[in-house]
Amino acid sequence: MVKIDKEKCLGCGMCVSMCPDVFEMDENGKAKVISQKNTPCAKEVAESCPGEAIIE
Repeated sequence: MVKIDKEKCLGCGMCVSMCPDVFEMDENGKAKVISQKNTPCAKEVAESCPGEAIIE
Protein backbone atom coordinates (compact mmCIF):
# COMPACT_ATOMS: atom_id res chain seq x y z
CA MET A 1 0.00 0.00 0.00
CA VAL A 2 1.41 3.37 -1.04
CA LYS A 3 1.40 6.19 1.53
CA ILE A 4 2.79 9.72 1.79
CA ASP A 5 4.67 10.97 4.85
CA LYS A 6 3.31 14.55 4.92
CA GLU A 7 6.13 15.68 7.21
CA LYS A 8 8.75 14.68 4.64
CA CYS A 9 6.87 15.76 1.50
CA LEU A 10 8.55 18.76 -0.12
CA GLY A 11 5.59 19.51 -2.39
CA CYS A 12 7.77 19.35 -5.50
CA GLY A 13 5.11 17.53 -7.54
CA MET A 14 7.51 15.04 -9.09
CA CYS A 15 5.31 12.11 -8.08
CA VAL A 16 2.29 13.70 -9.75
CA SER A 17 4.17 14.38 -12.98
CA MET A 18 5.64 10.84 -13.07
CA CYS A 19 2.55 8.94 -11.92
CA PRO A 20 -0.63 11.07 -12.17
CA ASP A 21 -2.95 8.08 -11.86
CA VAL A 22 -1.64 7.41 -8.33
CA PHE A 23 -0.76 10.85 -6.92
CA GLU A 24 -2.15 14.39 -6.86
CA MET A 25 -1.40 17.51 -4.87
CA ASP A 26 -3.69 18.38 -1.96
CA GLU A 27 -4.94 21.82 -0.89
CA ASN A 28 -1.80 22.31 1.22
CA GLY A 29 0.60 21.69 -1.68
CA LYS A 30 1.54 18.22 -0.46
CA ALA A 31 1.22 14.98 -2.41
CA LYS A 32 -1.60 12.58 -1.69
CA VAL A 33 -2.41 9.09 -2.91
CA ILE A 34 -5.55 8.85 -5.03
CA SER A 35 -5.22 5.24 -6.24
CA GLN A 36 -3.41 2.03 -5.34
CA LYS A 37 -3.68 0.65 -8.89
CA ASN A 38 -0.35 1.44 -10.58
CA THR A 39 2.10 0.15 -7.99
CA PRO A 40 5.05 -0.34 -10.41
CA CYS A 41 4.88 3.37 -11.21
CA ALA A 42 4.55 4.24 -7.51
CA LYS A 43 7.59 2.11 -6.68
CA GLU A 44 9.67 3.98 -9.27
CA VAL A 45 8.48 7.32 -7.90
CA ALA A 46 9.24 6.26 -4.31
CA GLU A 47 12.84 5.57 -5.29
CA SER A 48 13.10 9.02 -6.93
CA CYS A 49 11.30 11.14 -4.31
CA PRO A 50 13.74 13.86 -3.14
CA GLY A 51 12.10 14.05 0.30
CA GLU A 52 11.86 10.27 0.67
CA ALA A 53 8.22 10.85 1.56
CA ILE A 54 6.65 7.97 -0.37
CA ILE A 55 6.21 4.76 1.59
CA GLU A 56 5.28 1.60 -0.25
